[in-house]
Amino acid sequence: MTQAILREIIAYANRADPYPLYEELRKTPVSHDADGPYVVSTYYEIQSLLHDPRISSDSRNLKSAADDPLAPDDAGEAALPPSFLKLDPPDHDRLRRMTNRPFGPPHAPHRVHDMRGELAGLVSGLVDGIVETGTPDRIDLVDQFAYPFPVSVICRLLGVPHEDEPRFHVWAEAIAAGLDPDPDADPADRQKGTGGARMELGMYLAGLIEERRKNPGEDMLSQLATADGPDGAMTTMEVLSTSALLLIAGHETTVNLITNGMLTLLRHPDVLARLREDAGLAVPIVEELLRYEPPVQLLPQRTTLADIEVAGVTIPEGASLWLILASGNRDPQRFENPDRFDPDRRDIQHLGLGSGIHSCFGAPLARLEAQLALSELARRLENPRLLEDPPPYRQNAVLRGPRHLHVACDGIRP
Repeated sequence: MTQAILREIIAYANRADPYPLYEELRKTPVSHDADGPYVVSTYYEIQSLLHDPRISSDSRNLKSAADDPLAPDDAGEAALPPSFLKLDPPDHDRLRRMTNRPFGPPHAPHRVHDMRGELAGLVSGLVDGIVETGTPDRIDLVDQFAYPFPVSVICRLLGVPHEDEPRFHVWAEAIAAGLDPDPDADPADRQKGTGGARMELGMYLAGLIEERRKNPGEDMLSQLATADGPDGAMTTMEVLSTSALLLIAGHETTVNLITNGMLTLLRHPDVLARLREDAGLAVPIVEELLRYEPPVQLLPQRTTLADIEVAGVTIPEGASLWLILASGNRDPQRFENPDRFDPDRRDIQHLGLGSGIHSCFGAPLARLEAQLALSELARRLENPRLLEDPPPYRQNAVLRGPRHLHVACDGIRP
């Protein structure tokens, strides 16, 4: 049964609405078949495991990939070493601390806050660009807004030249596709596509790193490449894997958060109207969106370091573990009326940005980007409406979001 439901989740046909399948999964908090992973789908169990030091993010601790025929293929990692996202303490902690020094508290407490004006300018400019196309009767909010905005942000933060930004679209798509646990994909094709993209990205970043070491600037890449603090200095390969992680994760999730957010608001015009009148409402709206339509739906890359009992089920050491975050976010044992989108919800400790030591590194930036993007779209688009519902979705069950979001409006306010 577990394998059948997992294949349904992964199937493109269910991408528009996987929540009935998650409801089915929650009937058994920990599911397992003889030939598959252990799947955890309820809130409290997921939350507990995300904080459990006996859970590993390092795939090298998986006893046998044969235990999980749907497990993601890590062949592409050969091009670059694992990022701290796929490492355990102490290596994870060391690299995350070093990465955080130029990004956030305690060493750079104002980094994200000080970007607010720049981010607002980018958002406004992108909406102006929609006006310049002269086609308010058919706008693709993904290609014209939700994708270029976070890509520009992360490239500016890291110090990637503006003219090189388009190159990341192809690399990001290929690398993100490698996260999708598609049992029907050809392993050789997956390895070729993911490994090739990581290799090209690595070669490009190696050139930038060398340049920054000779002529450092104020960008994060310069700081990662030249810093030598209490944890020492990153090796070239560590700078490569870290910067690649930030470039990909720094925009892939935010694209989906903004797109899922606008889709949800268009389906709830009363909330959209409230946001138009009160930009401050964007803060609770984004938090509820992270619960209701999270950009990261599941984590299929966890392994047990010991036998662990969860909800009466013993998960053996070295087993493959799937955590269905989006299912936990809709668990009625944790949230009242979980299938209702409610920005006035008071108790909203969602799993949308993960939890524990691997909680989303860029969460403050992602939140700010989504808040600014959604409030500006709500303010400036006159009578926006969906042209397709459901829209076409990306071929990715892990990073779930529409590939295109076509809308029409009567005009665009200045």
